[in-house]
Amino acid sequence: MFAAVLMYEVRSSRPDHAPLFEETVTLLAADSAEHAAERAREHAESRETTFPDHTGDLITWSFRHLVDVTEVDGPLGDGADVYTRHFSDYRAYLAVEPLAS
Repeated sequence: MFAAVLMYEVRSSRPDHAPLFEETVTLLAADSAEHAAERAREHAESRETTFPDHTGDLITWSFRHLVDVTEVDGPLGDGADVYTRHFSDYRAYLAVEPLAS
C-alpha cells in the first residue's frame, strides 16, 4: 500500500475569485513506488471536472502536481500513520498551513 500526496487547484469563472488549492493524501494499492505514482496520476486526472455552482459560475477542479509517493508501513487500522512529513522551518510551515496556527 502506498500513500500519494496530490495537489489540486479549484478555480471559479467569477472574476474576483482567488484560486483555492487542495492537498489530498490518497491510499493506493501498487507493487512499486513507480506503479503507485502512475496510479496516483490516473486517479487525480479522473477527478478533474468542471461544473456550475449554486450561482451558475463554473467551478474547475484541476490536478496540479503529484507531491510525493511513499510506502505505508505496517497494517492499516485505528491509529495507523499513513503519511509523514518533516520540516526544518516551522515558521515557513505555519505560513502555508492555516490550520496549524
